[in-house]
Amino acid sequence: MADLTPEQAREALDVVGRARADVAHEVGLPRWYWWAMATGWVALGVIGAVGPAWLTTVATVVFGAGHSAVASRLLDGRRGTRGLQVSRSVADRRVPLAVILMLLVLVAVTVGAALALDADGTEHPQLWAAVIVAAVIGFGGPEILQTVRRWMHA
Repeated sequence: MADLTPEQAREALDVVGRARADVAHEVGLPRWYWWAMATGWVALGVIGAVGPAWLTTVATVVFGAGHSAVASRLLDGRRGTRGLQVSRSVADRRVPLAVILMLLVLVAVTVGAALALDADGTEHPQLWAAVIVAAVIGFGGPEILQTVRRWMHA
């Protein structure tokens, strides 16, 4: 490399910084993950609608533990794609927090929808609420996560 001016060096570092931020922005959860979570959400709704309370509790704990194990593995930033695998230092540490916040909101929406459906006299309101939220998760999970990440600057 020939003599670089400080301005050229700063410009090169800025380009590298923007490229790193773009790659970090791509760290997330694959589409199949969202559909698996939606399926689990409906399964919890079915169990809650027709199963005993103890089974609902056990299923919820198993679902949470499974989600935690899978999501933490996928969100560490080390999941390679066709042409890319990033280091832990590139993956933003706030992404798991964004997923947790998103899940808490989805749980609140599920409970609110179930209460509204129950007040309306719907049979098995928890199941229908789970189906509604599962559709949101399956069809819009990645986009919702990107929006939450943008709001959090993660």
